[in-house]
Amino acid sequence: MNGIHDMGGMHGMGPVEIEKNEPVFHAEWEKRVFAMNLAAGYAVKWNIDMGRYAREQMPPAEYLATGYYDHWLYGVEKLLVDLGAVTPLELETGQAEKQSASTAPLHAGKVAEFVANPKGARLDASVPPRFKPGDRVVTHNEHPLGHTRLPRYARGKRGVIDRDHGVFVFPDTNAMTRDTKPQHCYAVRFSAQELWGATASPRDSVYVDLWDDYLEPA
Repeated sequence: MNGIHDMGGMHGMGPVEIEKNEPVFHAEWEKRVFAMNLAAGYAVKWNIDMGRYAREQMPPAEYLATGYYDHWLYGVEKLLVDLGAVTPLELETGQAEKQSASTAPLHAGKVAEFVANPKGARLDASVPPRFKPGDRVVTHNEHPLGHTRLPRYARGKRGVIDRDHGVFVFPDTNAMTRDTKPQHCYAVRFSAQELWGATASPRDSVYVDLWDDYLEPA
């Protein structure tokens, strides 16, 4: 998806401010938003790619004017309404219009197990790789309407397969239709000059994790 969230390589956003001893949460409400995302995702059964795609649909001006957990709050509210867990009126008033259908709650004792479970990404599927380390590849130059993990700055660029991570869920289809479409994900090395032009350092490289469907032989 081409949106304001895809900010890699953009200029004019100011310096990166590094906060020393930065806490995990800056306010109590951020903890609650994080907890709501886990609990609601567990109960309503959405996946991580659906969550990312929901946050990406936040209006650009609002996205730039708000913080990280504001984006998470927008996403969880959108998914709860889109998937029929709550109505827009219930979201606005905080009052139930009718008794909700039974869902499986995420109890406190199960949180650590749920968070640590890696089942959502890596798959135990027998899928042959299209590439091997050392292969030269070129990324697709596409601008999809839906979710994608291929950043704008790396589209239509030439790189080299550095390593094969194994078989994973394909995020583009998983976000839109829950189709996991198992395929290999690779660390692809791009020279800085390939991505940023001749003025970039000739000594630097950028590694991007990319799936089979983003790549073609160079």
